[in-house]
Amino acid sequence: MTVDALLIANRGEIAIRIARAAGELGLRTVAVHSEDDAASLHVRATDEARALAGVGASAYLDEEAVVEAAQAAGCGAIHPGYGFLAERAGFARRCADAGIVFVGPSPEHLELFGDKGRARAAAGAAGVPVLEGIDGAVSLEQAAGFLASLSGAAMIVKAVAGGGGRGTRVVASADELEAAYERCRSEARAAFGVPDVYVEEFLPHARHVEVQILGDMHGGVAHLGERECSVQRHFQKIVEVAPAPGLDDAVRAAVVDDAVRFAQSVGYGNAGTF
Repeated sequence: MTVDALLIANRGEIAIRIARAAGELGLRTVAVHSEDDAASLHVRATDEARALAGVGASAYLDEEAVVEAAQAAGCGAIHPGYGFLAERAGFARRCADAGIVFVGPSPEHLELFGDKGRARAAAGAAGVPVLEGIDGAVSLEQAAGFLASLSGAAMIVKAVAGGGGRGTRVVASADELEAAYERCRSEARAAFGVPDVYVEEFLPHARHVEVQILGDMHGGVAHLGERECSVQRHFQKIVEVAPAPGLDDAVRAAVVDDAVRFAQSVGYGNAGTF
């Protein structure tokens, strides 16, 4: 499919960056904006702009309106940026049904990695090491049993869906578990619409290292190196540094190789972080 126009379903700096890159590729760019964002810079950074009904973030989450705006503007592709519609498998399918390219992973991959229980299982199947834990949603009783099996070590309760540190609590003892479990379920339901949580062992001194992956949609997978993301607040990254400083060369190679192997094992296409 030949695409000569791109609708950017986002706002702010990410929309501006996408518009700049798309313009360098010779694509006509179309912005969308809520009623209160009509004068925002991202609207002026594109060749055309389409208004969305409503104010605030909710306007950008109206999947039907975004697809209709792309069709009206003659766009063959939609770039969701990050956040908003970027990880919604249903939106990716809606684009496909409308004959529009979703600039992102396939709906199947969004569903797989949007469910951390399934993602853990897939990693294990690919021979990639994972923390001790339970794949998929757990009951309070299952969580208590897993905590007991750790012989005094802490565990972490995490939302099965979503990310950004929401629906996440560290539990060090049995008397903390019920309150943390219910709080995580409540936060997960409010943030992602899915209350399910899973559990893993907690490593208090671990470093958070990510690998940037690119898949070419034809089975080829490459990496763009790793980055250090351990400076966090409430499990949300504050500072990222690339390459990761002070990382042992053998560990660096193993982490990168695991990320590439995992991506290859599921036929991953597009950009992704492992």
